[in-house]
Amino acid sequence: MKAVFSALVAGALLGLGLGVSGMTQADKVINFLDLSDAWDPSLAFVMGGAIGVHLVLYRLILLRRSPLFADRFGIPTRTDFDAKLVGGAALFGVGWALGGYCPGPGLVSLSSGAVNAVVFVGSLTLGILGYQAFQTYQQNAVADTTVANERVA
Repeated sequence: MKAVFSALVAGALLGLGLGVSGMTQADKVINFLDLSDAWDPSLAFVMGGAIGVHLVLYRLILLRRSPLFADRFGIPTRTDFDAKLVGGAALFGVGWALGGYCPGPGLVSLSSGAVNAVVFVGSLTLGILGYQAFQTYQQNAVADTTVANERVA
């Protein structure tokens, strides 16, 4: 229960920060990505502040033996680049540039009922479900091929 409450508080804090900084407004993000005369550098300041806080707190938090509500820290160990990572990053960037949202601000903006936020989150959801269906199809195809090859041998 403590972990759920902690996640709720962290999510609310993120949403509040995104709202206060104006990052739930797609136009702010699009104007940051548009390097013409309408360029808006405010997103760079928000990201810079977040990176600065992370750099300090990450090192302090890792001085603890474990997180407050878990047995161990869940720190990724993979350092390689593969096609899924590069393709996913590219798709994320294209979606961000076209829609003006990344998933966090998109979900926060959904509460406003703005049509573009609803379309973004709906498209995001369809993309996630489509990817999961494709993964399931791929896994079943590999399993079917393995079974067929075992019968032949």
